[in-house]
Amino acid sequence: MGFVKEFKEFAIKGNVMDLAVGVIIGGAFGKIIDSVVKDLVMPIVSAIIGQPDFSKLYIVLKGNVPDGVGLEEARAVKDSAIFAYGNFLTVALNFFLLALVVFLLVKGINSLKRKEEAKPTTPPAPSKEEILLSEIRDILKSK
Repeated sequence: MGFVKEFKEFAIKGNVMDLAVGVIIGGAFGKIIDSVVKDLVMPIVSAIIGQPDFSKLYIVLKGNVPDGVGLEEARAVKDSAIFAYGNFLTVALNFFLLALVVFLLVKGINSLKRKEEAKPTTPPAPSKEEILLSEIRDILKSK
């Protein structure tokens, strides 16, 4: 019984729910970044360098792989060793863009927090008790 109660307390805490929401949003955010890389950045890169997709780049380290075959066909050649660096470049570019977007997001949020903290706050009006105590203090001082 103690385990179930303990688990229930853990699962209901706000931190667990915040983490779950963060993981779900993070997964969706990763898909958006993948789309940005694939659909927006890679066409620009391909226009500049001429290679439309990094994921198909490879170097033959060992074996007789005919020139001009795709990565999967090159991997299918018997007794070949293929150094497929292109997919790593694509994943690294995705990571870099994701890190950049998260940095800009955090920077923007921090900027908004600083602006909020810098706003002059007007002190709240004193309560009835504070006013009464101030009057009593002033009367005692005048005696």
